Amino acid sequence: MNDRPAIRVLNDSPLDGATNMARDEALMTLVGRGTSPPTLRLYQWQVPTISLGYFQRYADYERLPAPAGELPVVRRQTGGGAILHDLELTYSLTLPMEHALLAGGPHRLYEIAHDAVIACFQSLDIRPEYSGFTDDSGAAKGPFFCFERRHKLDVLLEDGKIAGSAQRRTQEAVLQHGSIIVDSRFAQQAVGQTHLPYQETIKQLRELFVQHLGQQTNQMLDRGTWTDGERQAAQELIAKYASDEWTRRT
Repeated sequence: MNDRPAIRVLNDSPLDGATNMARDEALMTLVGRGTSPPTLRLYQWQVPTISLGYFQRYADYERLPAPAGELPVVRRQTGGGAILHDLELTYSLTLPMEHALLAGGPHRLYEIAHDAVIACFQSLDIRPEYSGFTDDSGAAKGPFFCFERRHKLDVLLEDGKIAGSAQRRTQEAVLQHGSIIVDSRFAQQAVGQTHLPYQETIKQLRELFVQHLGQQTNQMLDRGTWTDGERQAAQELIAKYASDEWTRRT
């Protein structure tokens, strides 16, 4: 019998960028305090939106030409390059610092999530592989878009990246979130493309990712709901992520 505490699964409807980022931060805070359980959140974006890495310069976004340069923009808690969120499923995995899945070091959690991503696509007869190569991109350097950067644990389909993740660590918790690309409508962000039907594939990925992450981790993943306290904490953070003070901070 598996006596490890279950990871709760939250399936969100598509939301705007500020709300998506606020919900991730609220979970990171409350999971760290021990008032919320370890949580896997699956979500999408109401409209195509660019998220800047924590250390990226807002001026780099301002120089981005149309059409991508005309999209809404938010800033993440995590580092790395910008992501144009569109035809994708986004996940966030929030764990308390003492959780057993963190015992293998920070890269182990990337590997666990990306093993699950690869297994998901294999179930859909798509055969992605690990990049196996890390370039010299840093927290604030490298191509503007994250999907043009390379880490050895990125997931590629042919030469295009279809999954990448980033982390934010506090003393109490780890937030890891990432994008799982299905297709692309914006040539400015070079990504891998599965050419699978988007809506149907998203429904399948929501089920398959839970299934395969459970297998990869030997954890119980139980579907749950937001508590009133979590919703309130997230609501209070929306103004932060919608503000110029946060978005233009560098």
